[in-house]
Amino acid sequence: MVSAARPAHVHQLVRGLLEEAITAAETRAPAGGVAVLDAGCGRASPLRHFRARIARLVGADIHPPLPGALPHLDEFATVDLCADAAAFPPASFDVILSNFTVEHLADPAAAFRHLRRWLRPGGRLVITTVNRRHPFVGAYLALPAGPRGRLQRLIKASAADAHPIVGACNDVGSLRRALTDAGFVGVDVVTVGHLASAWGRTWPTRLLGRAGDAVAQPAASRRSTIVAMAEVAG
Repeated sequence: MVSAARPAHVHQLVRGLLEEAITAAETRAPAGGVAVLDAGCGRASPLRHFRARIARLVGADIHPPLPGALPHLDEFATVDLCADAAAFPPASFDVILSNFTVEHLADPAAAFRHLRRWLRPGGRLVITTVNRRHPFVGAYLALPAGPRGRLQRLIKASAADAHPIVGACNDVGSLRRALTDAGFVGVDVVTVGHLASAWGRTWPTRLLGRAGDAVAQPAASRRSTIVAMAEVAG
């Protein structure tokens, strides 16, 4: 069963989960303070709103950023989340964010094992990703790579946000099982409509996104975006 999201906007929901995770981390953080990993940090991050409460903020992505592109980070590491198990020592972080990254992972099961390994006991993982059970998203992911890439450059908020999509773990059941199999506990999954924002580069694609959000709203399992929280047993 899929929970109904509260509130309905993905950004509000993610900020609320990060607030809970960072507040919990503050109660058990070592003397060095709260350490957070933005796994698949891209060009922007909701973690910037919590910058003053984070002692060490690390970004990781498969591609290095342009110089000066991520000024809110303390460190950046070029990491393949699926393959680089030793990118960070065990129990390095209190909180990990994976913000619209899972859909790009070739081996999400391996990536989740690595993320769990890098979290401290009691640490939390917050995930956002696309839901392939949404009819528009499912059709989009079913396209051959060439047409899908061309369409992606049209519908994304900017061409720089267009990256290859795999979608190997992109429905609620698959994501929940993969997180549980990786050893996470307290897995909570909700869905929200987010196509109008995600496809908001032009008015036609934004209107298409609004239509997609409206079509899927009554069926929680088919809303376009999945938001999940999972914990490491303390």
